Amino acid sequence: MWNSYRAVAAQGTLGQEVSSADRVLPVTDQLPSPSSSSAPALPAAPLRVQSRESGSEIQVSIILPVYNAECWLDDCLKSVLEQDFEGTLELSIFNDASKDKSMNIINKWKLRLETLGIRVIIGGHDSPSPRGVGFSKNQAIAQSSGSYLCFLDSDDVMMPQRVRLQYKAAIEHPNSIIGCQVKREPPNSTERYTHWINNLTSKQLITQVFTSYGPTVIMPTWFCSQEWFSHVGKFDESGKGVPEDLLFFYHHLRKGGGVFLVEQCLLLYRYHPYAATHSVLESTIWQHRVQFLEERALQHWTSFTIWNAGKQGRKLYRSLSPVNQKKVVAFCDVDENKIKKGFYSYEDSKERPKPKIPIRHFKDADPPFVICVKLDLTGGTFEENLESLNLQEGLDYLHFS
Repeated sequence: MWNSYRAVAAQGTLGQEVSSADRVLPVTDQLPSPSSSSAPALPAAPLRVQSRESGSEIQVSIILPVYNAECWLDDCLKSVLEQDFEGTLELSIFNDASKDKSMNIINKWKLRLETLGIRVIIGGHDSPSPRGVGFSKNQAIAQSSGSYLCFLDSDDVMMPQRVRLQYKAAIEHPNSIIGCQVKREPPNSTERYTHWINNLTSKQLITQVFTSYGPTVIMPTWFCSQEWFSHVGKFDESGKGVPEDLLFFYHHLRKGGGVFLVEQCLLLYRYHPYAATHSVLESTIWQHRVQFLEERALQHWTSFTIWNAGKQGRKLYRSLSPVNQKKVVAFCDVDENKIKKGFYSYEDSKERPKPKIPIRHFKDADPPFVICVKLDLTGGTFEENLESLNLQEGLDYLHFS
């Protein structure tokens, strides 16, 4: 009998808004927008009925790191102004040595934001080179004073209800990272990834933390308490090429943190070749994922099967520690040629004789499984095969690819 891995169930999800009465009526006669871009216009800024004196306690700080973001900043800052949250709001910006006109745009919006009661704090440096996203976020948080943190990337746009709905969820789930659904821009970019982001169940927010997609709530949608952030610790500041969001997310889970999804689209999430995520090597992310899988799951299992006798399954096997390699009792697959071969021989092993791992048909293999088959790429065939076994995700199998 194998030792089961029981995932900690994520907390529930926040449903639709209660009623239209919860909305704040927009002001139709606002100051003219300083934006000269041709981007689609968003709703006018809402009327803020609660006074925001400078001495008031700040409830939410929006954390905005900036590096050469002049193409997107007008839309981003406009979305801050248009939040319908009625509490005290602060925008904490850290400029990471931008060389474009980002600071001109920021200063232009500062007056309008503060006129409407949103405190704006601007930090930064003008060194020859940027210090990186992790450093910038840490600095923006350090200069902020809000009880809650709302993370925002400079190339994204918040929907007007984002802060309000995530603030409500964060109060109800104080030790959780709160995420939300997103709308991708351009619409047809990263379709499989966007579908994954928006359709995870509450349990899958925890069970699918090992996949190549990274955090089950994506960093640009994060919202959490300042107290919980301090408890988890800062972002890694090593700079370019380091997945600071993934490392923080893993540490958050190690500390017993929860993951919660507001089931509404609250962010326009842009895809473009200049995004910082493109600087992180796949091999770096792979290494962190394998280590976390071994730490969180495999150490509790006495044996397991790798689902996929092909390239990805063999790569996972070779990446495991010697202790966990010995726990692999078989590979499983549907490819008759692989199954007829009978076994996988690990030629690079220093053991003698070299390990030979059986290859079986998935129906003849024993759980638990670590699945190295990508979802939504087989026309539903893989998903049907998995469903036919009547297994429970997080208990009988985990997705890794």
